[in-house]
Amino acid sequence: MTRITRGLFIAYVVFRFGLDAIFFESMGAKRWARWLARGLRFGRHFKASRGARLRMALEHLGPIFVKLGQVISTRRDLLPVDIADELAKLQDRVPPFDSDIAVAAIEKSLGKPIAELFVTFERKPVASASIAQVHFGVMRRRDGTEREVAIKVLRPGMLSAIDQDIALMRWIANFIERWSDDGRRLKPREVVAEFDKYLHDELDLIREASSAAQLRRNMQGLGLVLIPEMFWDMCTTDVLVMERMHGLPISQVDALRAAGVDIPKLARDGVTLFFTQVFRDGFFHADMHPGNIQVSVEPATLGRYISLDFGIVGSLTEVDKEYLAQNFAAFFRRDYKRVAQLHIESGWVPAATRVDELEAAIRAVCEPYFDRPLKEISLGMVLLRLFQTSRRFHVEIQPQLVLLQKTLLNIEGLGRQLDPDLDLWATAKPFLEKWMGDQVGPQKLWSEIKKQAPQYAKVLPQLPVLLHQYLQQSPQDAVQRDLLARMLAQQQRTHGFLQAVVFGFGGFILGVLLTLALAKGYFWH
Repeated sequence: MTRITRGLFIAYVVFRFGLDAIFFESMGAKRWARWLARGLRFGRHFKASRGARLRMALEHLGPIFVKLGQVISTRRDLLPVDIADELAKLQDRVPPFDSDIAVAAIEKSLGKPIAELFVTFERKPVASASIAQVHFGVMRRRDGTEREVAIKVLRPGMLSAIDQDIALMRWIANFIERWSDDGRRLKPREVVAEFDKYLHDELDLIREASSAAQLRRNMQGLGLVLIPEMFWDMCTTDVLVMERMHGLPISQVDALRAAGVDIPKLARDGVTLFFTQVFRDGFFHADMHPGNIQVSVEPATLGRYISLDFGIVGSLTEVDKEYLAQNFAAFFRRDYKRVAQLHIESGWVPAATRVDELEAAIRAVCEPYFDRPLKEISLGMVLLRLFQTSRRFHVEIQPQLVLLQKTLLNIEGLGRQLDPDLDLWATAKPFLEKWMGDQVGPQKLWSEIKKQAPQYAKVLPQLPVLLHQYLQQSPQDAVQRDLLARMLAQQQRTHGFLQAVVFGFGGFILGVLLTLALAKGYFWH
C-alpha cells in the first residue's frame, strides 16, 4: 500500500468513527472550531463514547496503530480518564503468518536448513503478535544434549510497514500539536518519537535477549522467579532461540491451587519480586501482564514465577529510586510538604512554584486514602494521582517513572486478583527502609571511597607533571593557567578530604578497639 493510499484509508477511518469531530471539539476556545465540530456531527449519530470510537479506529488501522494506542494508554498523567480506560483494552492480537515464511526467515537468519538447526520444529506457532510469532522445537547442543526451545521470529516486512506508518503519524502529530489545545498537552510529536524508538527496539531481538540475560543474572539466588536461558549462538536481530519454559498461566488460579501452589504467598512473592527489581537493581520487567507470566508446578520449583517476553524493560537511576522511596515514605507519614519539596528538588517543577500551593494540591490527592485500610491503598494509583496533579504545575514526568507506574498498577492488580487481602505496603516497606538506610552511614561512605579510589590513584601521580607544565607555560596562556590552578586547588581539596576521611575513619576504628580493650580489662579486674 502506497503512502497516498494509506493516507486516504486513515482519512476514511477517521471520518467513519467521528474522530474529526472529536479533534475540532478539542480545540478549546476557538469559536469557529466548535461550529465546525457541530457541522461535522450533522446527520451522524455515534452511540459509542469518544474513547470507544478512538479504540475501534486504531483497531481498524492495524497492529502498528494498536501498539501506538497501547503506548499512549500508559500516559494516564496526560490523558482524560475515559480515553485512557478504553485504550487500555487494546489487544495486540493478529493472525499468524505462514509457517513456510517463518521457516525461510529462520534459515536465512541462521544460515542453515531448519533440519540442521533443530531436531524437531513445530510448524504451528504457539503465539502470534504484530511484531513476531513463536514456535516450539528441540535443538541439539554441541555436547550432544537435547534441549526444548522456543523460537521467536520477526514478522517479515515489518520495518518498511513501520517506517511508512510512522511517517504518517509524524504528519498527524504535527497537525494536532498545531491546532488542538488538548492534543498539544499530550505532546504528540514526542509521543510519536518515543513510539518510533520503542518499535525499532522491539525489532532487534538481540536487545530483548540481552535484557532477559540481565534479569536472569539479577534474579539468581532470589528463589522466586525462573527466566529462560538465551542460546546466544542461535540469536540474531531477526531470530531469538531460548529455553522453553513449562508452567501454568497465572490467570488459572484454580488449577494452580489444585497443583499445590500457595496462592497468598504467590501474591506476596510477586510484589517482592517487583520491588527487588526496582529498588535493589534499578532494572525491571515492564510488561508484567498475565499473558507474560506463568507459574511453575514442577516439584523442584513449585510456586515460582516464570517471566516471558522481555521486549519492554525499565531502568531507574539512583536519583529516580531516591525520588520514589522518599515519596512513598513521606506519603505514609502524611508529610505532604516533603512530597512537594521532592518534586521541586528533582528539578521537574519550575523554580517559581510555591511550595505551599503544591503541598495543598498533593494533600487533596493523598488524604482521602488514609480513611481506608492499608491493604486497600493502591501505590500505583497514588503515583498516578501525583503525576496528574503535577501536570497543573507544568511538571515534566520522566518516561521511566511513567513506565514504572504502569507496571506497578499491573502488579497490584495481579496480586489482589490472587489475594484480595494483600497488603502491598507491608511487603514494600522493608525494601524502602533498607534502600534508604543504605544511602547513609559508614557503609555508603566506604562504598563511594572504593568506587572513586581508581580515579584518584590515576590522577594523584600526575600532579607533579601537571605542575611542571603549568610553570613552563608562557604569559600568553593566562586563561589556561587560571583553569589549571582551579583544577589543582580542587584536587588539593579532594586530596585533603580523602586524607581526613581515611585518618578520621582509622581513628574511629582505633578508638572503638581501644574502648573495647579497656572495657575488657575493666571487667577482668
